[in-house]
Amino acid sequence: MSTCFDIANYFLKRQDLDAGDLMSNMKLQKLVYYAQGFNLAITDSPLFAEPIEAWEHGPVCVPLYHEYKKFEAGPIPIPYDADALSIFSRETHEILDMVHTYYGQFSAWKLRNLTHEEEPWIRAFTKGRSEISHKDMRQYFKTQLIDNAEN
Repeated sequence: MSTCFDIANYFLKRQDLDAGDLMSNMKLQKLVYYAQGFNLAITDSPLFAEPIEAWEHGPVCVPLYHEYKKFEAGPIPIPYDADALSIFSRETHEILDMVHTYYGQFSAWKLRNLTHEEEPWIRAFTKGRSEISHKDMRQYFKTQLIDNAEN
């Protein structure tokens, strides 16, 4: 199984600095959340073991947050030493690419606002800063697969 850091490195490596595609901690958190959610919906298993919590500004993977909080709202540098592309299966690559292609185009605040409209975050946040369950993510993201297939 991957770690949240493996998934984060994948998205960080996908940044196109020449195009002004800069990754903040908030945006990275949301992409990692969407990757976990869609992986649960498609494979019925988690992509990584670290929990995701419902915080005020959306889903947060706490170990990842603490690793990158030093950058505040600024861009996180590309991790040149991480082999973020060859460690995943083809299926995982396809899921991560799908998440990056669709959600990667949005700003951190747009992604934050999207997660605030989604059942997994809403359900967990009403209980306070609690963990967003894999069950809730799986159920919700399965509906997103169906919705997207119909469009």
